[in-house]
Amino acid sequence: MTTTTRDVAPLLYTPEEAAQALRMGRSTVYELMADGTLKFIKRGRSRRIRVTDLETFVASLATAN
Repeated sequence: MTTTTRDVAPLLYTPEEAAQALRMGRSTVYELMADGTLKFIKRGRSRRIRVTDLETFVASLATAN
C-alpha cells in the first residue's frame, strides 16, 4: 500500500510568509497591516493574512499605477 501526500495550499499566511510571497520585507508587511492597507485576522496575539486579501492587495497595486 502506498500513501501519497498532497500539498495543500495555505489559506492563511503569517506576516513573514506573506512578506516572502509578496517579495517585500517583513516590516513593510507589518506597516501595511498597521495602516489598514493589508487586511488581516487577529486571534489572540497571532496575526494571519488571508490569501484572498493578499490577492486583493496585489490587484490594488496594479490599478494604482
